[in-house]
Amino acid sequence: MSADRITAALPEMLEALGETGLMLLITVPLAVLAAIPVGVLLWVSRPGGLSPSPRVHQVLNAVVNLVRSFPFLILLIAMIPITRLVVGTSVGTVAVTVPLCVNAIAYLSRFVEQNLLQVDPGVVEAAQAMGASKLRTIWSVLLVEARPGLAGSITIMVVSFISYSAIAGLVGGGGIGDFAIRHGYYRYETGVMVVAVLVMIALVQLVQLVGNATVRSLDKRL
Repeated sequence: MSADRITAALPEMLEALGETGLMLLITVPLAVLAAIPVGVLLWVSRPGGLSPSPRVHQVLNAVVNLVRSFPFLILLIAMIPITRLVVGTSVGTVAVTVPLCVNAIAYLSRFVEQNLLQVDPGVVEAAQAMGASKLRTIWSVLLVEARPGLAGSITIMVVSFISYSAIAGLVGGGGIGDFAIRHGYYRYETGVMVVAVLVMIALVQLVQLVGNATVRSLDKRL
């Protein structure tokens, strides 16, 4: 009976996997494009940064901390009016990408700042001594040196956000995590839930494998 249920649930499972993929396909690129500038600004404006600006740093730091302090479920509910304004609805896979993006930007921008802090200050000083502008120093030196750390941070973010697909089910966002909960918790279909969990584990392992390979290819020390 369990095998029959798994076979019957397979189309729905594939659909849920596609929904998870869509969430990541929308969220990750947008988060990366927004979080890197935010993280750079955090690094640049901090005391001892390239262009210290205590007020800018304090405000930006407070906003990032505020968003990161929200549990995703609370953020998901609190952003319903904004989500409806942005995409025209607060229900569905596309709708859930709005709070996912906001959370991911705050989450990743902090990682970006920490990655930049780990870059050897001597490299930045050498670039400035050679006459490089601040923008050129950031683009051609700082971000280049931080690439392995940035790739690792993006990998961590993607792995973390795969688990959020379970919470996405509260607004009809679907996803493989939501599928596992619906079949395992609400319908007591343990076999179906186990298969869904195994699919999530495989997905996480694949993301981690690709992320590790990317880090190795970018790290000049390896």
